[in-house]
Amino acid sequence: MSSTAADTHADLAARAAAVIPGGVNSGQRQVAGLEDLVIAATSGSTFTDGTGRVYTDYHAAFGPPLLGHNDADVDAAVAATGRTVDLMGIGVSQVEVEVAEKLVHHVPSLEKVLLTSTGSEATFHALRVSRAATGRRHVVKFQGCYHGWHDSVAMNVISPAERVGQKDPLSQGILPEVLDATIVCRFNDADQVEQALGQYDVAAIILELIPHNIGAVLPQPGFLERLRELATKHGTVLVFDEVITGFRHGLGGYQAIAGVTPDLTTLGKAMANGWPVSALGGKAELMDMFSTTPGRPAFFAGTFNGHPATTAAALATIEKLEREPVHEHVFRLGERARTELQALYDRMGVPAVVAGFGSVFVSYFLEGPVVSYDDLLQNDVDLFTGYRRELMKDGIFELPLNLKRSHFSYAHTDDDVDRLLEATEGAVKRHLETRA
Repeated sequence: MSSTAADTHADLAARAAAVIPGGVNSGQRQVAGLEDLVIAATSGSTFTDGTGRVYTDYHAAFGPPLLGHNDADVDAAVAATGRTVDLMGIGVSQVEVEVAEKLVHHVPSLEKVLLTSTGSEATFHALRVSRAATGRRHVVKFQGCYHGWHDSVAMNVISPAERVGQKDPLSQGILPEVLDATIVCRFNDADQVEQALGQYDVAAIILELIPHNIGAVLPQPGFLERLRELATKHGTVLVFDEVITGFRHGLGGYQAIAGVTPDLTTLGKAMANGWPVSALGGKAELMDMFSTTPGRPAFFAGTFNGHPATTAAALATIEKLEREPVHEHVFRLGERARTELQALYDRMGVPAVVAGFGSVFVSYFLEGPVVSYDDLLQNDVDLFTGYRRELMKDGIFELPLNLKRSHFSYAHTDDDVDRLLEATEGAVKRHLETRA
């Protein structure tokens, strides 16, 4: 690293702190020990920091670049569309129609679909239209599931033990009556949901099919099916938040794998390989309640909704997923990593549960099984974050934040898995030695 590069890196971090609160544009980007991290470049399965150090990237911006950073086909589609048509804020463009047609074709629950910019917007509108359709007040979410920044769901994600079973908002400034209208249930506990449906006027049940915001807690057999039955019985809208699982786990989302169809689905992240596009879709009778149809009661708007250039990123991503063995590749790497990491920890005598699905993997340091968030309270947080900091010394980046998952992309290789396994063993050993 040259002195110039180091000076530039330090200067950028200081300049950021001076004009951006905390120096970053999202709270989850401010991680202890990484306050001065500056991202200089990305490419394929790697990123380069401001000092010139290159890392193999498993964080992957919380999951969007399924194809890898700077995918040439996706970026070319964005550039080509940007040269042809810009944002107009009136009417519709061809690429918006083509993306909507692709989504309706691939995702089982989608009869009609609307585009927006972020997953938080999509889940916000899902709950709004659910309340409009049912005339009810309450929503059910699950401990450990994250559905964005808006008030109805910004609560009970990675809660401390003393807050589990209580309202645990992520932020101050939320009206108490909004918090009161959200019921928090235990993931994989359908009986608790049934009790809530009997006690409250529930407009919607919203959940991540796999709560990836706490790593990878898989739904137990029958859980999703039971939620579908309960929602139908009680006239409640069932919302599957597939912002993470959607295109990362398959073109049809995890719902196609599980064989359970919700009333509404939210999509995002890997849908456009990192470009800011999300979607909300589902039953036509619900989607037609939005004000995009004149006179309908659920207001829906957004200046950047369906932006032609970023929507082109979604179309190019979906088309690449259709024609190339992307999911086959990332699923194989994910399965290999999970299997061999578990064998590694067993050989080292380190209590661990390596969880995940498809391209996602995470090592919990606890005794299994893991069925709900309650089980994750036993995770060895110091080891979880500590070995990941050690990994950075070997040029490997897994976000050193408790319970956060890691991802493979189409750009990762078996050589990357080899390096990951070797580096993980060394990183865990080094961290454990510091505690001895």
